Amino acid sequence: MNSTVFSENMKKFRVARKYTQEEVAEKLCVTAQSVSRWECGTTLPDVLLLPEIARLYGVMVDDLFKKHSVAYENYAQRLSALYELSSDPEDFLRCRLEYQKLMKSGELSTYDKWDYGWLHMAMMYACKDEALKWFDEVLADKTQKNSLPYRRAATMKQGMLFSFGKGEEILKERQREMDEAGGKLDEREWCLLIEAYDNAEQYEKALSVCDGALQKYPDNWELYLLKGLVYFSIEKYEEAIECFEKSGEIGTPFCDEKYQIAWCYRKLEKFKEAYQIYLEIADIHRKNGYDVEADQALGYAMEIEEKI
Repeated sequence: MNSTVFSENMKKFRVARKYTQEEVAEKLCVTAQSVSRWECGTTLPDVLLLPEIARLYGVMVDDLFKKHSVAYENYAQRLSALYELSSDPEDFLRCRLEYQKLMKSGELSTYDKWDYGWLHMAMMYACKDEALKWFDEVLADKTQKNSLPYRRAATMKQGMLFSFGKGEEILKERQREMDEAGGKLDEREWCLLIEAYDNAEQYEKALSVCDGALQKYPDNWELYLLKGLVYFSIEKYEEAIECFEKSGEIGTPFCDEKYQIAWCYRKLEKFKEAYQIYLEIADIHRKNGYDVEADQALGYAMEIEEKI
């Protein structure tokens, strides 16, 4: 332990935070004389106390022994700086937790509020890049083209790109695929085209494409589900329910249609019907061994129980 740098930092950090030696002593449950000795370099604190000292001065433990360290306004801000350097999700979570402690105590400054927003923005971009990277990993394996993970990766990637303002080029790409195929798209390509029109809020085109695709693939549950989602987007809930029910008759993999039907009932303020649907979902998941998903469905039921 470099006692000279440490003692200099003890005083520098305390002054920067505008604490007296007595205030530091009270916060650390030591005597003012102990704080004075640390700053003079005559004694060193117990090693177990170092994390508390670092937190008090808004630094990391390593910073206590670095010559050019600075004291941050609080420990959360120091963790934010660490995340900016590392881009490690673990550091993001540590910083977020520290800021949540400040929120509960009502100690957020204007700078903290901005920094908390920045923290999530940075994580959002990092998550975006990671998500697209792994969706592309899935989509690169064309042998899995008819699998559920492949279809969902394609759908989610397209939805993300729309949300990032790339909708126009996605639509052009989908339309180019249709032109090149002469209208002979496979089931997945039809679904992506429908979703593109739905994301672009071109609902009439989406419904028209749905009808054309269903003439070619009348037993595709996903096409009926998508048609129901388009109807949901334009608030035609009864028509949406009919499509979702047809999708369920064909067979969806994970109660997909039931979740959507429940949402339609909630929009129609038919809370009793929605409540029953959620109970059905929970029962199905429980029988299939998906206890977490079953509990989630029960949670949705509890959200509307008082409205029945």
